[in-house]
Amino acid sequence: MPRPSKGPRLGAGPAHERAILRGLSRSLIEHGRIVTTETKAKRVRPFVEKLITKARKGGLHNRRLVLAEIGDRRVVHQLFERVAPRTGDRPGGYTRIMKLGPRRGDATPMAIIELVDAPHTREREAIGAAPKAEPRRRLRRRRGGAEEAEIEAETPVETEAAAPSEPEAEVTPEPEATPEPEPETVPEPEASAEPEETPES
Repeated sequence: MPRPSKGPRLGAGPAHERAILRGLSRSLIEHGRIVTTETKAKRVRPFVEKLITKARKGGLHNRRLVLAEIGDRRVVHQLFERVAPRTGDRPGGYTRIMKLGPRRGDATPMAIIELVDAPHTREREAIGAAPKAEPRRRLRRRRGGAEEAEIEAETPVETEAAAPSEPEAEVTPEPEATPEPEPETVPEPEASAEPEETPES
């Protein structure tokens, strides 16, 4: 299906390019959306949309053609049974590309390609706005044993007041036992070192 493109390819050669397109299309059909580079997203878009068109037509012949391109029976079954029926009467345009900006590290422009009729996109359109991702906190690593202290400082600490308290059972205090008086000890007279004198007769 994909014709050779003029100029640089995605991989080292035409076989590598077809392998890249197959892998991206499998992931897109299975998950509904993927994050990749803009170049790959623009190249995989017509590849996937032609597969979805064949799946909409149905039939054993089209299923075999799609299986020859994708090479995964489970993904082909998901394409024919779940993805194609969701398109309804949409005349093409089954995917959407949203640009994300440059990638950190090599500044490659990134994009999200997703199926328009995927369940998660329907929920987001019903809400009316894209879900905002929570800002990720970056932990600054320090030398020595200060790492654990800093991680503990940034993690929220749950207080006991916030947790639901269980009713405490009343405990009756036990009567304290009075200590028994100790018997008094009488000190013994010390024996003198001098011998007693006996009266002389």
